[in-house]
Amino acid sequence: MIAALGMYDWPQMQAANDRLWARIRDHLRSLGIPAPDALTRGEDAYLPGWRSPDLVLSQTCGLPYRTRLHGRVSLVGTPDYGLPGLRPGHYQSVLIASRRTTDTPGGRLAYNDEGSQSGWAAPLTHAANLGWRIVPHLRSGSHRDSILAVAEGRADLAAIDAVTWRLALRYLPTLTDEVRVIGHTAPTPGLPLITRAGRDPEPLFAAVAEAIRDLPEADRDVLGLHGIVAIPADDYLAVPTPEGR
Repeated sequence: MIAALGMYDWPQMQAANDRLWARIRDHLRSLGIPAPDALTRGEDAYLPGWRSPDLVLSQTCGLPYRTRLHGRVSLVGTPDYGLPGLRPGHYQSVLIASRRTTDTPGGRLAYNDEGSQSGWAAPLTHAANLGWRIVPHLRSGSHRDSILAVAEGRADLAAIDAVTWRLALRYLPTLTDEVRVIGHTAPTPGLPLITRAGRDPEPLFAAVAEAIRDLPEADRDVLGLHGIVAIPADDYLAVPTPEGR
């Protein structure tokens, strides 16, 4: 069985994520639903796990959900991270550039992965709408490494998931001081929780909602969680995808 919360699982957050999962697991077991003892981490926390028939619960990104997973998994719900000015369960990308440059927005984009809504699809859509010329230049492997690439001048700009940006401001202030915010992309539905196709998602939604309510305030603060909301699959499918995906 696979359960994973790998999208926001920084080392500083892993203990709180483990405690969150323990509450979800115990609630599911109280309903007679099998659940693994511990979270899966590593490669199986991502695409291999999302596609697995053994998937109990995982968090994916909006881009792979609409392009690769929709119809192959069941949508459970969307965690709400309480981002200011946004509807519950929604997020956006923070566009950053080096403090050393004041050029017109555009240029070489550092992106975490071609499968990322926030780091790849959102900035390309944003640039196309504004007439910016952005060239995907450096595949960094993570939002943190995209920030570093901009800070070091190896890329001109990057788009950072707003939840990750909040984490970077908290845990990597020396790094974030080296870049500047130049804008924000349009809000889209946040990173959804999924389970395997054919599984009833309602008990999982209820288990996550109860677990978040029962978490100690300190853990909710570390994870930035405010609750879970139901966002229709059609809202995810309506988000534009740049050519090439």
